[in-house]
Amino acid sequence: MIESVPKTKYLKDYTSTDFFIDRVNLSFKLDDNATEVTSTLQIKRNLKKSQSAPIVLDGAKVKLLSLSINGDFLATSEYSLTNEALTIFNVPTEFTLDIKTLINPKDNTNLEGLYKSGSMFCTQCEAEGFRKITYFIDRPDIMAKYTCTIIADKSKYPVLLSNGNLIKQGILDENFHFATWNDPFKKPSYLFALVAGDLVCIEDSFVTKSGRTVALRIYVEPENADFCGHAMNSLKKSMKWDEEKYNREYDLDIYMIVAANDFNFGAMENKGLNIFNSRYVLAKPETATDDDFLSIESVIAHEYFHNWTGNRITLKNWFQLSLKEGLTVFRDQEFSSDMWSRAVTRINEVRGLRKSQFPEDAGPMAHSVIPQSYIQMNNFYTNTVYIKGAEVIRMMNVILGDEGFKKGMDLYFETFDGCAVTIEDFIKVMERASNINLEQFKIWYYQAGTPQINVKRKYDIGTKKFYLTFSQTCPKTPGQDIKLPMHIPVAIGLINKQDGMEMPIQFLGETSANGFTRVINLKKESETFVFENVLSEPIPSVLREFSAPVKLKECYSEEDLIFLLANDKDFFNKWDASQRIIFNSIKNGVDCIKDYQPLSIEQSLIEAFRKILVSPSIDKLLLVQIFSLPLENELANLFDEIDPDRIHEARNFLVKEFAVKLYDEFVAIYEQNKDEGEYTIDTPSITKRKLKNLSLFYLSKIESKESIDLIFECFKKASNMTDEISALRILSNMDVEEKAIALDMFYKKWNHIPLILDKWFAVQALSDLPSSLTNVYSLLKHNDFSYKIPNKVRALIGSFCSENVWNFHRLDGEGYKFLRDQVLILDKINPQITARLVTPFNAWKKYDKNRQIMMKDNLEIIYNTNGLSKDVYEIVSKALV
Repeated sequence: MIESVPKTKYLKDYTSTDFFIDRVNLSFKLDDNATEVTSTLQIKRNLKKSQSAPIVLDGAKVKLLSLSINGDFLATSEYSLTNEALTIFNVPTEFTLDIKTLINPKDNTNLEGLYKSGSMFCTQCEAEGFRKITYFIDRPDIMAKYTCTIIADKSKYPVLLSNGNLIKQGILDENFHFATWNDPFKKPSYLFALVAGDLVCIEDSFVTKSGRTVALRIYVEPENADFCGHAMNSLKKSMKWDEEKYNREYDLDIYMIVAANDFNFGAMENKGLNIFNSRYVLAKPETATDDDFLSIESVIAHEYFHNWTGNRITLKNWFQLSLKEGLTVFRDQEFSSDMWSRAVTRINEVRGLRKSQFPEDAGPMAHSVIPQSYIQMNNFYTNTVYIKGAEVIRMMNVILGDEGFKKGMDLYFETFDGCAVTIEDFIKVMERASNINLEQFKIWYYQAGTPQINVKRKYDIGTKKFYLTFSQTCPKTPGQDIKLPMHIPVAIGLINKQDGMEMPIQFLGETSANGFTRVINLKKESETFVFENVLSEPIPSVLREFSAPVKLKECYSEEDLIFLLANDKDFFNKWDASQRIIFNSIKNGVDCIKDYQPLSIEQSLIEAFRKILVSPSIDKLLLVQIFSLPLENELANLFDEIDPDRIHEARNFLVKEFAVKLYDEFVAIYEQNKDEGEYTIDTPSITKRKLKNLSLFYLSKIESKESIDLIFECFKKASNMTDEISALRILSNMDVEEKAIALDMFYKKWNHIPLILDKWFAVQALSDLPSSLTNVYSLLKHNDFSYKIPNKVRALIGSFCSENVWNFHRLDGEGYKFLRDQVLILDKINPQITARLVTPFNAWKKYDKNRQIMMKDNLEIIYNTNGLSKDVYEIVSKALV
């Protein structure tokens, strides 16, 4: 049990600050165990607040050495000190505050504030890490100009970096040196950054549209110097895209990225000095997969785009987190869509939403995009804030149209540059720019839960009118029993039932812009929309491009879905039809297993998928998406009561049926794509590799000596990581001797590169063989595994508990005990990572009674453990309600 119930912070209690900090001068004398930090703060009272209030500074895990105001040292009677705050009494209206603190970076295993990542010093201050460096008013609406001087041993730390521009450097006594950096832009404390280490610099430049030359620098450890080319190219593409799409030009003369092996997040957008988890920087064809390359490009873009949506315009308080994260996710999604396949990018976005955010909306941690309260802010870097937040921005774009949305963004940048603002401010600007009322739309930000839409249709052959009646509901969520109807944009297409052709849409006398897709705005609990001059009965294509993050209740027959799969011109809905067919088949399989009936698949379903597989006109990347069946954790979210064993069996049966009955087609696809030529990162090459490896996956289900030999040979001959890890992943799910041989070969080949070893750990954690958990236990003792390295924890423990559904939910409960034990170990090391690990327990009420009891028992053991962190307490206590 946590020692004392932590205080909950509420949005309703937010008030403006009592004091402002205009300038911050920091000095660090770096030492592994005893770093001295001196901060000089220029402070003034907020004249709109109490003129007698003491100043309260946040602080955690720092030792106060000295304290002075305007040069006069304070006696202990003039201030009070707790574990979380420094309060100074009787301060003047304006004053200079000097604070000297001592911190221990080496023992900072939670990786917040200043810590050691391998041999380098590194910071992570978002959300509330700056208070672990020095005492400060650590909130995002305190914006100041920073100057930072770093002093360190030159032989150990030749590179000293911070935000902004380098204004001074030099040599000191005893082989020490210093560097002073100045950031000319005001920023909140969460954007402060410092890095010191023995790093090499990869340099390039970018010329902005106004003709300024920006120096681009990526800092990595010397052995990684050859792995940065793709990251640098991605950065330049991002800068160019933001200029062209949003007219946003970079503002400093230098842009720096540092790759750190130990990092809780993917990356951090600190002004001018982004710090990245190494996995999102380092890549070469032989070490990174196609998906790694695409992820690096996306994350590089995301952090760069934050320069305007997050840095230049920041947050008034942490409840507004989606103002920067949801908006910037939308921007990086649009960037990726423009760089690659828009249709497949959208499909991947929705798969992620349905897999992770929809369950969050339906679980104990359900919260609105603007959370109303939190105990630990780190717990609200959630899928709701990021992914649903991006979907809300996307809906706004749909409602306003591209031109209206662009005008709104221009006005947003113009109005609030240099300010800390709220989501309400953003919406008001969008309304002003477009002259569209978004009052009802704002409910998306304040109402938790995933809306459900039901659709009924009717065709009147006499009047040639087609009626679509929509009704919307939203289930109860914690603290919100009553739900209001939402403004939901629904993109509609009509497809002729006779010939499969798109039909022009005439709606209330107005034809849609492109003739074939119309956006209707659902605003009531139930509404009927009438389409005129519909010459024959259509099949509606509803929610094109997934125009709103809702659940569409089944409104299609199996015949309708097969029709849409064959004929819908909207790539998203074509794919979605395939997923609904697959889910229905697996659900029928689960029912058959429950009733002790034999499993079977309709031949019509097989033939529908065969036609797609051999179609010469289908987009091949879309083909890969259609045949990449939903994973077991995706399927589980679609059941009211989850039975992992039956879902596992039914899904495996369907995969095997596809493999057997479409064997010749998969062989042909493999032969057509096995020789893709020299490795390149472009759509045709990625498509060929995906098709080849998809075929190998299905051929492996035949379990013949020929298929085993083929996959093992592909593994040994692979010339790139995409093919090598794909073959290894397939082998890891086969109970054959080649599996152990391949794993050993892979380890011996790549054990010198930590990021590749993460893949090796994850492949084994994801194996669906019954021995998986036993193997994971043994890997915890491996010399290359460490509880202190987040990437290792995510690769081994996170992969098993979150992705290996069947093995985690073993009937004997050993998977639950495993997670419980790992949570209790890790909570003492890194609570932030641990809080994310415990989330597989959140859905415990959706399982059978026996599993419910076991999961709840393990949650209670965690909850009742002495010294539990606030991070884990918040998750577990809500799960148990």
